[in-house]
Amino acid sequence: MRTSTRKPLLGELYIQVLIGIVVGAGIGIAWPEIGASLQPVADGFIKLIKMLLGPIVFGTVVVGIAKMSDIKDVGRIGAKALIYFEIVSTLALLIGLVVASVMQPGAGMNIDAGQIDASSISSYVKAAQGNHGLVAFFLDIIPTTIVDAFAQGAMLQIILISVLMGIAMVKLGDRGKPLVGLIDVLLQGLFRIVAMVMRLAPFGAGAGMAFTIGKYGIATIWSLGYLMVCVYVTTIVFIVVVLASVAWWSGFPLTQFFRYFKDEILIVLGTCSTEAVMPQMLKKLERLGCEKTVVGMVLPTGYTFNADGTSIYLTMAALFVAQATNTHLALGDELLLLGVFLLTSKGSAGVAGAGFVTLAATLSTIHTVPVAGLVLLLGVDRFMNEARAVTNLIGNGVATIAIAKWDGAFDQVRAREVMQAHREGRVLADEEPVPEIRPDSPEIQAAAGALR
Repeated sequence: MRTSTRKPLLGELYIQVLIGIVVGAGIGIAWPEIGASLQPVADGFIKLIKMLLGPIVFGTVVVGIAKMSDIKDVGRIGAKALIYFEIVSTLALLIGLVVASVMQPGAGMNIDAGQIDASSISSYVKAAQGNHGLVAFFLDIIPTTIVDAFAQGAMLQIILISVLMGIAMVKLGDRGKPLVGLIDVLLQGLFRIVAMVMRLAPFGAGAGMAFTIGKYGIATIWSLGYLMVCVYVTTIVFIVVVLASVAWWSGFPLTQFFRYFKDEILIVLGTCSTEAVMPQMLKKLERLGCEKTVVGMVLPTGYTFNADGTSIYLTMAALFVAQATNTHLALGDELLLLGVFLLTSKGSAGVAGAGFVTLAATLSTIHTVPVAGLVLLLGVDRFMNEARAVTNLIGNGVATIAIAKWDGAFDQVRAREVMQAHREGRVLADEEPVPEIRPDSPEIQAAAGALR
């Protein structure tokens, strides 16, 4: 196994972003005019992320659905998985909405969104004049052309195209595999581009913090810090209440889950990307007693359709921007926001920063919360991303075991043995399960023929 050398401390992106924020805050305090003038740097970072949004969501959804291979064979498990994902994602969105409404993290900032120069994200802030009815809203989900959906960056339209294409690839079977493979390779290339863009995060975050403080004063730091505390506390409550309840129903303690997957949790905490540990999660979940077919289908699909931490962040951040800009949201507006997030959150890939991109795409779709207010979040989004990523990882691990239990494909005795051995530092003799050989199997028949 190849070993990797540890990066110098200053080589870690997390430290670089922290330095950028501190420097940006210092510039905003010492030279407010200069800090306010750095907004184009933050806006440029947003544009770089925006240009990748459509293709990444398209590739993630298409490949995720295409990996189901045969809808008839996996329909039962797929239906159970989608039901679970929708229920838990809705709970996460509702919890975030309620907490943000009660705690009011953005109240008192009194920021005039009209004074924010958002020319670089003008496509996001083109709000339609007049009111849009419900019928018009749903008709807008259907693009004029496929190319137009990607050209305009219309997220709901892209998701519609992606779902239809994914189903079509499943129907094509082997004939569709070359195209699915090509899309997967393209997706991996886009992930590499995201990694390049994220190297600019220190400049984007620093410029965003400098602009925020330079334009609106040091008092904004309290509101941003308060938002971070609210997000972290809410994700912790969601894990220890909702996910712990699901784990209890599935027949294993959540504390043992933490112990068994502690390495993967720590890796995600450092990288803010759940994709970095997908291979280990697949192997360890199968080893834990979940059937391979369930693990192979549910976990990768959950990466796209079951982003619990991102769901919490989306509603809380949206309400924060609304409160900070004194944008009144009626109950109908909040319910519409919730409904749209139920769709757009399904396009969140396991890449660092995807939650912020999804938030920007959603706000540009519903036109009720000013997208320009996202500049306020750039300085602290990287730190909230940790809470999102870890919650997403735990949520998908628990989901895979719960769906396996629901489908009768989870060996609880095996799970207890594996967790016990892991806690004691032992390796079970049957760590790699031996396939069962039935009396009527080809292997037995061939041996009998040889004896005759």
